[in-house]
Amino acid sequence: MDGVEVSETEKSLDELEELLKTAGAQSVGRLIQSRDRAASDLYLGRGKVEELRSMIAMYDATGVVCDDELSPAQLMNLQDALEIKVMDRTMVILDIFAAHAGSYEGKLQVELAQLKFRATRLVGMRDSLSRLGGGIGTRGPGEKKLEIDRRVIRDRISKLKADLRQVENRRTEQRKQRSRTGIPVISIVGYTNAGKSTLLNKLTDAGVLEEDKLFATLDPATRNAELPAGQQVLFTDTVGFIRKLPHHLVEAFKSTLEEARYSDVILHVVDASDPNWDDHVATVYTTLRQLNIDEEKGRPVITVFNKIDKLPEDADQSSIKDLRADRMVYMSARTGAGIPELLSVIEEVLREQKTYIRHTFSYQEAGKPGLIRKYGEMITEEYLEDGIFVEAYVPKSLIGQIGLSDED
Repeated sequence: MDGVEVSETEKSLDELEELLKTAGAQSVGRLIQSRDRAASDLYLGRGKVEELRSMIAMYDATGVVCDDELSPAQLMNLQDALEIKVMDRTMVILDIFAAHAGSYEGKLQVELAQLKFRATRLVGMRDSLSRLGGGIGTRGPGEKKLEIDRRVIRDRISKLKADLRQVENRRTEQRKQRSRTGIPVISIVGYTNAGKSTLLNKLTDAGVLEEDKLFATLDPATRNAELPAGQQVLFTDTVGFIRKLPHHLVEAFKSTLEEARYSDVILHVVDASDPNWDDHVATVYTTLRQLNIDEEKGRPVITVFNKIDKLPEDADQSSIKDLRADRMVYMSARTGAGIPELLSVIEEVLREQKTYIRHTFSYQEAGKPGLIRKYGEMITEEYLEDGIFVEAYVPKSLIGQIGLSDED
């Protein structure tokens, strides 16, 4: 490895240490090997395996965690060579997700991800993943236990996918209902622990758990809020992104993460105080690309550089930029600094998606200005002899409901 690669490896190991802390474990040491590619049999070279054995004895460690996803053979061989429990990064993330999933959908998604992961690793896992009772149809003559395990996992995966499809259908129906109301949806995305939950709480009094841990909150939350000009909006939180996010998790949480695809605005929260903030920004865009969200044209991205209260006094804030964003805001969700600026920017961005109207409604149409106040941005509302004069920005979806056309 060159210096850059070593630096990237150290960053990744720092993050793995945080993941272990979140999972309830303590890291006591680390070992890095410089080589072109991981060994296919043991992940590490044999000399490094011996060095690792010495470290395990010195620290009296109870387990080893590798920063990459191990193949079944690597997992089994390394465990045999070290005579200690061996895990990889994906297993730690799955464990955290399992501990933090609270909703029915979240639990389904986590179990699906775990089973997909385990299905490819049955050979490397010595203990059976299920116990089956006897009876007609439970096992055929000569069927091996491994094959039974595979079949059970396959059947359970099919059941979980069917259950998730039902949840997904309900989510789709909820999106359609939101779309019919014309209330803009703002999706909050970002690297894990960037402060998304704190921001959601500050904007909506959501009461979502806030902890200084990776993946402290897993289940998405959608809350209503009112912008300064009176418009109603919905803020929806999403699960945090992370480098080397296992593809099993991306697939399992696709329906949740795709909330960003159907939103009107993406609010991208970045921890500006993290020295690796630029890497985190790149990871978020990569994950959005995995979900084909970045291919959706016309959806504005507001990047919120959060936790500016934690920046050193001599920090050059102007050097912290996201050139791919449509707008940038610097703020602290914890202290509330910058919240008015953020709300103003959101209003500006939403205004660009609306149609400007000047119209006088008859008093028989008195309910229509109320729709505009709720779903649009009212600039002027005057009660005249011949009706109610309105100057406003109106969502395009509302134009027909108030009896106007884009030309009015």
